[in-house]
Amino acid sequence: MNPPQPASEPYSKGDKVTVYVGEDDADVQYHGDKCVVTDRLQDDLNTETGRDRDQYLYRIKRRSTGEVLPVDFRHGDLVPTAAYEE
Repeated sequence: MNPPQPASEPYSKGDKVTVYVGEDDADVQYHGDKCVVTDRLQDDLNTETGRDRDQYLYRIKRRSTGEVLPVDFRHGDLVPTAAYEE
C-alpha cells in the first residue's frame, strides 16, 4: 500500500487532517493524530525548495481534545484525514 499523500491544494481553516511524518522526524510523537486546521501561515521556504506548497505552515488542534499542538506543521507533514483512513 502506498503512503497517503498531502493534498494537492493548501489546507484551509477547518480542514480535517492527519499528521503523517517519518519515524526519524522530531515530531514523530504526533504521527497519526487526527486534527483540524486552525490557522494557515506562510513563509518563503518555497523559494529555497522550488515547491510551491512548502511556503505553508499549519497550526492544528486535536479533534479528540481540542488541544492545539505546540508545533506548526508543513504542508507535506499533513494528509487529508479521509485519505489516511482509506
